[in-house]
Amino acid sequence: MKVEPNHAESLLVHFRRAEELRARATTYPSLDLNRRQLCDLELLLNRAYYPLTGYLGREDYQSVLETMRLADGTLWPLPVCLDLPGEVARTLGPGDNLALRDGEGFLLAVLTVQEVWRADRAAEARALLGTDDPARHPGVRPLVEEVYPWYVSGAVEGISLPVHYDFRPLRLTPAQAHRRFAEAGWRRVIAYHAERPLFRAELEATQAAARQAGAHIFLHPAVVARDPGDLYHYTRVRCYQRALAHYPKGLALLGILPLLPRGAGPREALWQALIRKNFGCTHFMVAEDQGDPLAGRDSPQRIYPLNAAYELLAQHAEEAGITPVHLEPMAYVEDKAQYLPLSRVEPWMQVKSLSFPELRRRLEHDLALPEWFAPPDIVEELRRAWPPRSRQGFTIFLTGLPGAGKSTLAKVLVTKFMEMRGRPVTLLDGDIVRKNLSSELGFSPEHRHLNVVRIGFVASEITKNGGIAVCAPIAPYERSRRQVREMISAVGGYIEVYVSTPLAVCEERDRKGMYAKARAGLIKGYTGVDDPYEPPARPELEIDTSDITPEEAAQEVLLYLAEQGYLR
Repeated sequence: MKVEPNHAESLLVHFRRAEELRARATTYPSLDLNRRQLCDLELLLNRAYYPLTGYLGREDYQSVLETMRLADGTLWPLPVCLDLPGEVARTLGPGDNLALRDGEGFLLAVLTVQEVWRADRAAEARALLGTDDPARHPGVRPLVEEVYPWYVSGAVEGISLPVHYDFRPLRLTPAQAHRRFAEAGWRRVIAYHAERPLFRAELEATQAAARQAGAHIFLHPAVVARDPGDLYHYTRVRCYQRALAHYPKGLALLGILPLLPRGAGPREALWQALIRKNFGCTHFMVAEDQGDPLAGRDSPQRIYPLNAAYELLAQHAEEAGITPVHLEPMAYVEDKAQYLPLSRVEPWMQVKSLSFPELRRRLEHDLALPEWFAPPDIVEELRRAWPPRSRQGFTIFLTGLPGAGKSTLAKVLVTKFMEMRGRPVTLLDGDIVRKNLSSELGFSPEHRHLNVVRIGFVASEITKNGGIAVCAPIAPYERSRRQVREMISAVGGYIEVYVSTPLAVCEERDRKGMYAKARAGLIKGYTGVDDPYEPPARPELEIDTSDITPEEAAQEVLLYLAEQGYLR
C-alpha cells in the first residue's frame, strides 16, 4: 500500500460518511478484532502511527523487515499488518471492503482491500526478533502461533475509536496531548515509556533525564488490560497516578497508550520513539535494555546488547525528529541516604536494592517494604493487587493417569478446605466438567486440550475472586497445563500436583474396566494405553498414592500450602 501523507488529527471520517459506511457495512464481510488488532487499529485511527493511513501492503511490509523503512524510504521499523484467518482471506480481493468490529460486534472502521497475501511468519520472526526459535525469544510464540497466516492491506476509514470505560481522561490522542503541551507552555517534552510501576529509583532516574534534556515529562506507559477483570492493569495505572504526586508540581503529565510490546529490541525502541514524536514529544528516555523482552526481570540475561537501542535512536535522531536521552540506572546508597546514578557509585559505598521477585515475596507474606524503595501510597496500591497469600485465592491442579487417585484426593482436599471455612471452595473434577461444561467435546487431542483450558478458565475466575478451585482432570498434555498455569498464576496461587501413581497400579484399580477395554481394542485413544501422558516438567508437588491413604496424600498438600503461606 502506498502511504500518502495525511495531516488530519485522526482517520475518523465525517459523521455523514460514517452513517453511509454503517449502512453499507451490513453487507460487508466482517472481522471481530482481538486485543492486539484493536490496539493497532486505535493507533492507526488516532494517528499515533503517522504517516500510516492503513495496513501495510506486501512491498512496504518486506521493505520494513529488510531496511526498517517503508518502500518510499520513510523511516518505520516495525510492520503494522492486519492478519486474517484463511476462511475470511479467501473471500476478499482488491477493491472489496471489510468491516472491522470489536469483540461485541461494534463497527469501528471499514478497510478497503488492496491486496491479500500469505505471510511467512517464521521469516518475519527472524527479521524482527533475530530468531524463529521460541526457546530463544519469548516474542516468537505469539508471532508464529497466535497471528493468523494471511495478511490484508489497504486504507482504513474510521467510524469510532475502540471504546474504553476505564481511565478515559488519561487516554490522550496525539492531537490532545500536543494541545495539552501547548496550553501548558511546554516546548521541550521528554517521554517515558513505562512498563512497570514507578518506584523511587525510577522517579529519580526520570527526573535526572528530564533535567539533562531541560524538558517536562510525559509519563506514557503502554497499558493494555488482558480482560475486563485484569486487576494488575488497574493497579499499574493507579500507581502511575500516585507517582505524579512525587514529581515537582507541574513537571509531569500522565497519559496511557494502548500498545502491546513486540519484544523487538532496538527496532521496538525506535518505534516507541516515533510514536512519541507523533504525540508532540521532543525527547525520549532510553533505558540500557529498552525494548528487550527480558528487561526488568532482575536477571543479567538479555537478548539484545546493552545500549543497542540508544545507539540506533542516536543514529536516526535527526531524521526521526526526536532526541534520545539515556535513562541511567539509579542505586540507593545507604551511606548518603540518597539515590545516585550507578556511574557515580564508588566501590566502598553500601548499596541497597530490592528485586522484583523479592518485592512479590514481601507482598505475598505481608512483610514490610522500606520507604527508600517505594513511597507508601504506591505500596498501598500494590498490596491491593497482591494481598498476602493467606488472603489470596488459589488453585490446586491435580494431574495424572486415569486411576491415579486424583478424584479421591480432590474430594478429601475439598472436605478439609470446607472444614476450615476460610474461603469458598469449588471442585472441578474431570468427569463433572465433561458432563456439565464440555459435554459436546470428544477425546481428540484438540478437544482434550480445549477441555483442560476451559477448566483453567473457570478456576482462574474462582481464584481471582478469592476462592479455592480444586481441579482433577487427567490433563495429559504439557501445553495445556502450561496455558492453565499462565492463566491462573496471573490472578492468584497455582499449585500443580502430579499424582504420579505408576500405570500398573492404576490398571489394578480400574473399577470401570476402561484399561481392560482399551487393551482389548474396544475403545481408542485412552490415556496411558494408546494416547500418551506427558508428565509435568516442574510440578509444585509429586505424590505417588500407591502406598499411602488419601488422607495422607491430602496432608502432604496441606503442609505445602501452609509452608507457602496460603494457610494459617
